[in-house]
Amino acid sequence: MRIHLLKSKLHRATVTGASLDYEGSLTIAEDLMKQAGFHPYERILCSNLANGARWETYVIVGPSGSGVIELNGAVARLGQPGDRLTIMAFAELDASEAAGWKPGVVLLGPGNRPVPTQP
Repeated sequence: MRIHLLKSKLHRATVTGASLDYEGSLTIAEDLMKQAGFHPYERILCSNLANGARWETYVIVGPSGSGVIELNGAVARLGQPGDRLTIMAFAELDASEAAGWKPGVVLLGPGNRPVPTQP
């Protein structure tokens, strides 16, 4: 049996921009992608804490250190700068791998900078 579990997430990412005239995706600063373990073009699920919207898209690499979180294409209508998102990626594991699984969580603060989390 294979089980889909949360692989990693960026929690409370602040939307920095929205570009309706784009093919569609979510631009994430490269350093944040790496910290969360996201890969370019990886499928992600996003939820907007401001309005409850949820959507699936893929990751586009943004400039490292920029803090960019940009809604592209049709999803630009699902949020606006200042909204906070949870951005999630999932993994498919077999039951034995799932037993001890712990997802990676990166909590973001002002300027989309990682903040320490309690163990």
